Amino acid sequence: MKLYVGVDIGGTHTKIAAVEQNGGVVARIQVETKDSIANTEKKVNYWLDSLRSNLEELDTPKNQNVEAVGVAAPGLVAADERSIAHMPGRLAGLEQLDWQEELNRNAPVPVINDAQAALLAEAWIGVAKNISNAVLLTLGTGVGGALMLHDEVFSGALGRAGHLGHISLDIDGSPDICGMPGSLESLVGQETLSARSRGRYISYDQLMQDYKDGDPHATEIWLRSVKALATGIASIINIIDPEVVLLGGGISASDELVQPLTDFMRYVEWRPYGNAVPIRVAQLGAYGGAIGAARKAMLACNIKN
Repeated sequence: MKLYVGVDIGGTHTKIAAVEQNGGVVARIQVETKDSIANTEKKVNYWLDSLRSNLEELDTPKNQNVEAVGVAAPGLVAADERSIAHMPGRLAGLEQLDWQEELNRNAPVPVINDAQAALLAEAWIGVAKNISNAVLLTLGTGVGGALMLHDEVFSGALGRAGHLGHISLDIDGSPDICGMPGSLESLVGQETLSARSRGRYISYDQLMQDYKDGDPHATEIWLRSVKALATGIASIINIIDPEVVLLGGGISASDELVQPLTDFMRYVEWRPYGNAVPIRVAQLGAYGGAIGAARKAMLACNIKN
């Protein structure tokens, strides 16, 4: 059995998925990323040793063979797709790490941005299958994103295309990590929730529970966040004109998000001839990035089915 392995390096956990050529996922593995290791060399060695050992295990069962490996990670991918070229602030040691060289693989080990990998997976075997133009927004600590245009994940000139969390919704707002005032990420991401709630909430779990319970303060904060998300989505729709918008992340499937978002979209979305762009929840969940990295490895081997 030929297997294609995808690795998705996150700040807390690294996901590994082994995928067959037909899209069947035969293994899902999760390990700690251990970004807290102070010594960068030791941390990188831990990443590589962990991946090597898991690749050896996947190669062990009878009739199984790891044909190719792909890596998904946050940041901007190098032009040759062998490494992450730019990822400041976390995951020290990730930048310029040549995965093919370090893993001593004969086949290319292509690297892809993690959000772009998730969208690639959804377009292959997920909710965006058979769709040519799609947008993905991931809702979590921040707001990530990716674009698919005419069946191709679009990365742009420097690889920054699809960073949709950094569009501006308030020119007088505080700058985000990219310097953008009043960005979608600043108005929706969990990282700024404490500031937006004046210290009352640090996670969406408690905010959404209080919203469900009818707390007026929680209701004001939550609905303002959802309205910002709807406005951002409608703005992106006006620019890209996609067939579908996908939402990923832990809160994306919750009734507390879906219903008010649907209501706000009725007011802010331009709907020529009555056509609304469907908003769907990403299907592949936490392993979408790893599956997309495996798909990237397949494409590097010219397997396009």
